[in-house]
Amino acid sequence: CEPYSTTIALPLQQFIASLDKTCLPRILQVCSGVYFQGSIYELSGSEVCFSTGDLIKVTDIELVSVRCEDISNNDTFELPINHKGRVVPEKMPYSTVEEMLSLRPVGLDSCLPFAFNSHSEITLDNFTLGAGKALTVLSTEQREGEEGQVRCHFQGQQGASAEVVIPLSCRGEFYECESEECFTLQEIMSSPHLCSRRFCLNNTTMGDRSLVLSPVYQVQAIMMRKNVVKFPSSLEVDVLDVTEQCRDVTFVTPLSLTEVLSQPDESFPVMAEILESPESRSTLHCSWLPKLNRGQQLVFHRKGTTDMVLASSLKGRKAQQYFLISQEYGGRFRKRPREFSSVYELSVALALTPGLKVSVTRNIEEVVEEGLPALSVGDQLELVRCERVELACAGSKEQKQTVEALICQRIQDFNEEEDDDDEGEAEDNEKEELVLPLYMQGHFVEKLADSKKYKLKDLAKDFTLPLDVKVVSRDTELKADPLVGLSSLRLEGTVAEPTIQASFPHSPEHCFQIPTHWLSMSVCFTKDPLPWPTDQPPKIHMDKVTEVTDTFYYEFRKQGGSDETPPPRPPKRNPSTSTVPSKKVSSKSFKKAQSKTKNSKDLPDHSPHHSSADVDSDHDYEMVDETMADMVKRAQESVMFY
Repeated sequence: CEPYSTTIALPLQQFIASLDKTCLPRILQVCSGVYFQGSIYELSGSEVCFSTGDLIKVTDIELVSVRCEDISNNDTFELPINHKGRVVPEKMPYSTVEEMLSLRPVGLDSCLPFAFNSHSEITLDNFTLGAGKALTVLSTEQREGEEGQVRCHFQGQQGASAEVVIPLSCRGEFYECESEECFTLQEIMSSPHLCSRRFCLNNTTMGDRSLVLSPVYQVQAIMMRKNVVKFPSSLEVDVLDVTEQCRDVTFVTPLSLTEVLSQPDESFPVMAEILESPESRSTLHCSWLPKLNRGQQLVFHRKGTTDMVLASSLKGRKAQQYFLISQEYGGRFRKRPREFSSVYELSVALALTPGLKVSVTRNIEEVVEEGLPALSVGDQLELVRCERVELACAGSKEQKQTVEALICQRIQDFNEEEDDDDEGEAEDNEKEELVLPLYMQGHFVEKLADSKKYKLKDLAKDFTLPLDVKVVSRDTELKADPLVGLSSLRLEGTVAEPTIQASFPHSPEHCFQIPTHWLSMSVCFTKDPLPWPTDQPPKIHMDKVTEVTDTFYYEFRKQGGSDETPPPRPPKRNPSTSTVPSKKVSSKSFKKAQSKTKNSKDLPDHSPHHSSADVDSDHDYEMVDETMADMVKRAQESVMFY
């Protein structure tokens, strides 16, 4: 287009204030002006530079504040558009009734009635209205071919009231009467009539200063250099509207990833260029993310929704990791027994897994006074139900307290070699019922008889998540499978994630999935050719595992929500009692427990080491504050797991 059009140059503020949003987009050319900080200013972390001759395509405007100018000293300040203070019109004289009405808000009838008076007498035909008489406008009347007029009410002599019709052309010196009428800044800026008036802010700090109000917009625009910029309309530059002369000028169309998803399927595959790179603090932690820089070319192969599973590695010596795994992942999993560190966690798991059976992995000493039974390493427990039971109070056999407890059965193992004296007793007590208070700590592992290998999508479909698993065979289509080698994975939950299948032009066959809900960046489609011969698309190798950060994990859990109550606190001891004696685990019982441990496939490798540490302990079940706090924390976290 021509460097300058014949259009009159206007200050940006004036042009934007007169702009109708329905006319957007408009193409402006920068002429001259005074710039913030020279020719460059910074807004929201990005530098914006306007040079003479630059073309700017205005795509949107948003009213954000109002600039107030004090006419007495030319001081200026800004108020946010949602300012809650009172803004009242300044009292001013009008030379005709029509002028006074023209400066009322749009939709005059909705603002009626309002009152005014005349500084001098008004003569109407054979009727004269005295000066200062208050007239209340009731309605406006306009008949075809006749002059418009207003119907007014006034109070006559001796309390009598009357109505009078006054033509709009009636001349004089008119003033609006004092009233409680006030407007919001939004109402004033929405009315061309109110915008031309002066106003006062009724507050103690501003007094009755007379102010001229003008709108300040945030302008969203595209520049020829592919910048997406936002700037205030108060920027002191002059512009020309050159829309008509620049019809053939091509501006890129910036698209958010959400907008890319809304594009028709036939738009793909397509080349794209990154205009704004993702934020540095992303919820993703994958190899391709650091390469998504401004100006980087991408191939967008397709868009759609991908069924995924969020998984986490178990806490250990290494930092915990989190993954989004496509349900098309080709590796195989085997279920792993879950581990529990309290009876409360067992009760939560029982609600999701009826008939749950567990093995004890650490000795627990009996505390008769608190109703806590002894458990030995290798004991097999079948969980039955939760109910409220009566137990003796700590330090008092006479007093009782009602607590939530887990009812379970201890299952005898007849494969063991037992003394003759024990065989008859074992047969009589094939299943011994136990009552375990929910506040009781312990160490248990789930008993599993299932050694089948599963696909990920089958696990997500056939089992209730969360679920502990281990990868037993890798996905052969992945160059490097990050899940192989992890001792255990917890499948947290499933999600249908909107994704864009993308790759870099130098290796278009190696694709990754961009989860658009969790990544924010701006791109534009380009007309560059696809990086493969026409009608010969490459064979795609999809990266089906995306590592994510702990921020992603906690946001995922937050969205899932939980109404579970925290675990109960253990009973308080009677201060007058000394340490309650506890029942020790006999050497014979420990030998039996060790035998059970050796025969149990479900116990973790470290269980025997834990048991040896607990055998000779004189510690009873009373917990110190730190132990209780640790239990509460673990149990609260487990609400989301089981």
